[in-house]
Amino acid sequence: MMEVILRDHIDNLGRRGDIVNVANGYARNYLLPQKLALLVTPSNRRQVERERVVADAHEADERARAESFAERLRGTECVLPRRVGETGTLYGSVTSADVADHLATLDFEVDKRHIQLGEPLKELGEFPVTVKLHRDVSTEVTVKVVREETGDESAEAAEAGAEASPESVP
Repeated sequence: MMEVILRDHIDNLGRRGDIVNVANGYARNYLLPQKLALLVTPSNRRQVERERVVADAHEADERARAESFAERLRGTECVLPRRVGETGTLYGSVTSADVADHLATLDFEVDKRHIQLGEPLKELGEFPVTVKLHRDVSTEVTVKVVREETGDESAEAAEAGAEASPESVP
């Protein structure tokens, strides 16, 4: 085992500035070459502390921006029309990219990787979807998958409406 100081947050390992024990190979082959960690020495501890002060200020700014964006995004509803078969199943599915594209039309620029959709939606309905904007900030949007109005259906509806209304004959 090797003791290292983390220079950045690493999921399932620790936060910036933490001293952690990791396997020798993990430290030598990944953390140290990628400059994600430093060996524990007095000078490296001082360097990481200086970096932490700057990074914490930057992190606080990012978090504040993410929280304000989350507040604007909270409660947003995405209505996505899709073609549906006779049994009510979708032709295709709704993915995080579809949700991101729809949010972009509503002037919310969200990267599709931030939309936490476990698996693509394959049925009609209303689904809560989590959008993770920052490591500590996430919000929910509602995705409604509805039946798409096709040209055939609207033509049939128009014909049915025309048959139901009495025509005046001169």
